[in-house]
Amino acid sequence: MNFATKVLHGTSCFDPVTGASSVPIYQASTFHQADLECPGRYDYARSGNPTRQALEEAIAVLEGGVRGFAFASGMAAISSVFMLFSSGDHVIVAEDVYGGTFRFLTKVLSRMGIGVTFVDATRVEQVTAAITPATKGIYLETPSNPTLKVTDLAAVCRMAKQHELLVIVDNTFLTPYYQRPLELGADVVIHSATKFIGGHSDVVAGLAVTKDAALGDQLYMIQNGMGAILGAQDSWLVMRGLKTLKARLDVGTRSADHIAHWLAEHPAVSRVYYTGLHSHEGHHVQERQASGHGAVLSFDVGSRERAKAIFDQVKLPIVAVSLGAVETILSYPVAMSHASMPVEEREKRGITDGLIRLSAGLEDTEDLVQDLAQALDSLPPFEHKINEKKTFSRA
Repeated sequence: MNFATKVLHGTSCFDPVTGASSVPIYQASTFHQADLECPGRYDYARSGNPTRQALEEAIAVLEGGVRGFAFASGMAAISSVFMLFSSGDHVIVAEDVYGGTFRFLTKVLSRMGIGVTFVDATRVEQVTAAITPATKGIYLETPSNPTLKVTDLAAVCRMAKQHELLVIVDNTFLTPYYQRPLELGADVVIHSATKFIGGHSDVVAGLAVTKDAALGDQLYMIQNGMGAILGAQDSWLVMRGLKTLKARLDVGTRSADHIAHWLAEHPAVSRVYYTGLHSHEGHHVQERQASGHGAVLSFDVGSRERAKAIFDQVKLPIVAVSLGAVETILSYPVAMSHASMPVEEREKRGITDGLIRLSAGLEDTEDLVQDLAQALDSLPPFEHKINEKKTFSRA
């Protein structure tokens, strides 16, 4: 089945007990055991819940994995997956990751005796050079947040297999609709389902999928042991959002593409980050490993003062700490998604005081452009743009 059909009919398209078109919310903490010698599939909701199970099966099918897991948040999924490693292990991490991931790795994981080295993962040779005898895994985020760097997943996975390393990929920005890392050689895929998969700014959730059963058993032990599970109500909300993922992402991506090309020509914008632009360094890798460029872009207006002027004047997008919703969201990474990252680390990664992240929603594209235009037109133009206008040709 193609994705649009699979997302609706792949698993859990109706309740097998009643035939209900929506899997019920099993709001139960414990389950009656009719036979102590032959216990039922469910006993205690931390260990398993029918509503959560339906979501976990659905995401496993869509990512092409064998086992899915639903967590209380994206960070719960990320931190639980890192528990696959032990004291003394070493992990290589793409330097351009979500600020919450950076905080967990540097403030929490480091206290457990697990070493971390940040590298520019767009350069496979840098990933290879960081391998030590203690290295056990590689963690990637592509496109990265918020400067949308693109890692060649197939190339990194091939190298990782030569060294028997686990490859973990945060696939939040593209979802399994546009990119399936497991098919490119990764071992674990992670999502903040709060974003595009949930899609309505009404649920906080995380998902993970493993490529093989043995790894799935290990992650289940961690999930059950730590208890960072997604509740039944939230599992149902994520499943509801999942059904419209393709339709929403198609619309958001078309808007993002149009807005990115328009911003690239605006004199008040110094630089635009969007993989759909031909000038983007990772454009061709993205075209090869994904079927779309997604609904997220970032653009730099040069300073905090200029960025604040934009936020003060826009009327349609909401200004918030998230992305991937039905409404367009503007975020300010230095004070939001990457506020926990030290200034010097942000600057190394190009996360400047003038950087704004935009997640395109379902509004009319021209209305969004007009709103952005009235805000940007009030700013003085740049004499020199990092991305020259002539480099942005439409496909």
